[in-house]
Amino acid sequence: MLRVVVAGAGAFGCNHLRVLRELETAGHGVMLAAAVEPDAARAAEAESHYGIPVFASVDELLAADLEPDAACVAVPTVQHHAVAAALLEARLDLLVEKPLAANLAEADELIERAERNRCIVQPGHLERFNPAVLAVESRVKRPMFFEAHRLSVFTPRSLDVDVILDLMIHDLDVVLTLANSAVREVRAVGLPIVSPRVDIANVRVEFDSGCVANFTASRVSTERVRKLRFFEPRQYVSIDYARRELLVIRMDGEGGGLPAELAAALASGKVDPSLLEQFASRSGMSASSLAALVANTGAAAGPAPGLKFVKPEVAPGEPLRLEIESFLDAVRTRRAPRVTARQGRDALELALEIQSTMAAHAERAGLRDFFNPGA
Repeated sequence: MLRVVVAGAGAFGCNHLRVLRELETAGHGVMLAAAVEPDAARAAEAESHYGIPVFASVDELLAADLEPDAACVAVPTVQHHAVAAALLEARLDLLVEKPLAANLAEADELIERAERNRCIVQPGHLERFNPAVLAVESRVKRPMFFEAHRLSVFTPRSLDVDVILDLMIHDLDVVLTLANSAVREVRAVGLPIVSPRVDIANVRVEFDSGCVANFTASRVSTERVRKLRFFEPRQYVSIDYARRELLVIRMDGEGGGLPAELAAALASGKVDPSLLEQFASRSGMSASSLAALVANTGAAAGPAPGLKFVKPEVAPGEPLRLEIESFLDAVRTRRAPRVTARQGRDALELALEIQSTMAAHAERAGLRDFFNPGA
């Protein structure tokens, strides 16, 4: 029975508390033992709802006779290092919400401390446990172009960091994993809209492999979008994080064909625009992009292989629950977690380079006094 505590009972911490209690109730060999929350109102609510002791500080938790095995750290980013360092010195294995730390020096110190104390540290890069991402990893061959969009409506949550560390870092981590190549060049621009920090940003990253990735992140959008698309030789893959869906479009003749109605229209050379719109919405492409792709690959040219649309099976599952289950498995087996601390550091390093590049762009554009990208 693993005894797990949660540091932080805010928006993220409440979800960790919920999932751990669900796993405990389902008999997964885990016990939600306690929480740490300095805010009196949130502490009282967590204590009442879960029937666990809630301490005002990590020091109070460690002074109590609880002997926990592991902890989920869901405090604000600026507190990650102090909280995680204290728990690591008590030899607790940790799941630390992203980003791993506020800067590389703190991240490196946590990694060194974890190795010295033989503790597991898993950064909370949630999208690595999205069922659609889990389903696509084995299909990746040689990605050459990524396009990521992560848009959210504004909320006062996580305003201690900018949109890069708040939202975009999810996609940075996934793309770094799938591209599997060192970063060569970064170009970025970002602007504050409703907060002192960057709220909307566009980033272009080129890798040593020749792969290029475009990232757009906004926390001032009128809609919520969570999508990643990537292109490989003769293959296009679309991931919808929110729907946990995966679509693969191939030009190699493998898999299922176009829907009968669309295929017949293509063969006749008379395609109703509404058909393209309908299928484009399912594929995550614009109708114009789909039409161009169809034209350029000869999908309507009689016996030519053309486009093949495949919707791979995606196993259901809540990403946070899958993440916590994976962490607990690493704690039990002492194997490296699916997302390692060094991978979390890599994502943080790229995020910080993006912040620096945005600052340089602001300087060139004469906007330095208008905002501070990494504020």
